[in-house]
Amino acid sequence: MDKQSLRKRVWDALEDEGAARFPFPPHGRIPNFAGADRAAERLAETDAWRTAETVKANPDAPQLPVRRAALRAGKTVYMAVPRLRDERCFLELDPDALDDYDAATTVSGIGEHGRQVPPDAMPDIDLVVSGSVAVSESGARVGKGEGFSDLEWAVLRELGLVDDGTPVATTVHELQVREEDWATDAHDVPLDLVVTPERTVETGSVGKPRGIDWSLLSETDIDEMPVLGRFRDGSD
Repeated sequence: MDKQSLRKRVWDALEDEGAARFPFPPHGRIPNFAGADRAAERLAETDAWRTAETVKANPDAPQLPVRRAALRAGKTVYMAVPRLRDERCFLELDPDALDDYDAATTVSGIGEHGRQVPPDAMPDIDLVVSGSVAVSESGARVGKGEGFSDLEWAVLRELGLVDDGTPVATTVHELQVREEDWATDAHDVPLDLVVTPERTVETGSVGKPRGIDWSLLSETDIDEMPVLGRFRDGSD
């Protein structure tokens, strides 16, 4: 099955089964789902979560409970600036510097409360939490199709802030865990943990992308994402 057909199947299933939550419709986005709070609680029970001091997260609605739980546990949270459009392309949420965790972790509040930092000013990332449209029990992941989650990983990997040992997790509804086969690409970042409201799956995936795949990027892409310029010369 191709990825776009799989996305549509998942979005339709969430909508048809009444499992989607605001914002609506679930289509075209990382879909929010019933039980996102419980999935975040399950993630917080894992060793990968307990030992993490820094978490790189996505800004989407279904991972809002994860972001709030991280700050309440004293973890520093990093999220990418939309489309990596600035040289200081990550937003830092430092729990010691924030008064209102609830406001700071909303989709609209992240930009207001977060401090923009360049990636080379960031510490090593202990845990990556990615939003997903579809996942498999073996660790394959399909996002909404824009590729930024994988590119954000690649930027951090180029700087040595993540590596093969950095756990990557997602929280999803059971309807998003699929048995269909789909082709994965070399730049796709596999998941180590798939967490639903009902269970936690340790995928056993091995190996993660080692850096930026320049063949996927146009000159326009590079011009619009200044952070990429620092790496391109070294890639030639």
